[in-house]
Amino acid sequence: MPRIVPIPWQRFECVILKCGCRFVREEGDHRIYNRENLIRPIVFPMEKDLPVFIIKNNLRILGVSRDDYFTKLKEC
Repeated sequence: MPRIVPIPWQRFECVILKCGCRFVREEGDHRIYNRENLIRPIVFPMEKDLPVFIIKNNLRILGVSRDDYFTKLKEC
């Protein structure tokens, strides 16, 4: 299984949009997304490369497995 590595925020945005999330708002340099069955919103900064811990935390909130993440990432 490949490692999760830092990626540009635009690619991660593509992944979460493929997971059914919708853009809600932007506050400062943070983008906020939501989906009906989520307890918490998905929040990430518009940094050149998102750190791995932000990617992992948001995947946990979404309930997306590593395999699903890499499948969706290839589509982006």
